[in-house]
Amino acid sequence: MECERLILGRDGQPRCWWCGDDPLYVAYHDSEWGRLQTDDIRLFEKLCLEGFQAGLSWITILRKRENFRAAFDGFDFRKIAAYDDSDVARLLQNDGIVRHGQKIRSVINNAQKMVDLIKEYGSFYAYLKPYAAGDVSPSLRATSPESIALSKDLKKRGFSFVGPTTAYAFLQAMGMVNDHVEGCFIRNACKI
Repeated sequence: MECERLILGRDGQPRCWWCGDDPLYVAYHDSEWGRLQTDDIRLFEKLCLEGFQAGLSWITILRKRENFRAAFDGFDFRKIAAYDDSDVARLLQNDGIVRHGQKIRSVINNAQKMVDLIKEYGSFYAYLKPYAAGDVSPSLRATSPESIALSKDLKKRGFSFVGPTTAYAFLQAMGMVNDHVEGCFIRNACKI
């Protein structure tokens, strides 16, 4: 039942259950999650952060987001594509981010692949459009046919840490799937 997946915030507004009452999480839910994003750098950032989130809670990543932005040149994939082993070593010493060697190398790899993808499509957003599912009946699913197809194509292009679950969370967060729970006061503002 949808009402069981809603919480009433301190301000009296019904929200998706997952944001709880942490002010940072509530602000993220209210002003970012599910809102259509078309800026390639912000899209790349979110794809990278979703990769870092694997095995962790999203609130952990959200609390470190500004540190990630500072450490990774604002997620400018053109700059990150030129990172080398000294950058990996520098990032592994940064206790403000998640220090996971494979995930750090994945961001660099994905930045290089992003440059190629944008040469082909003109923008990351243009590439992503066919994978947008729009308004869906909210569910507790972790994947969708679109996220499975996106994951498969990104992997074929050499991207890493982009499994179907990561791809689905990315599509949700970037507003390409409106998965706000029915009754959430933000749902209609995120209609695609």
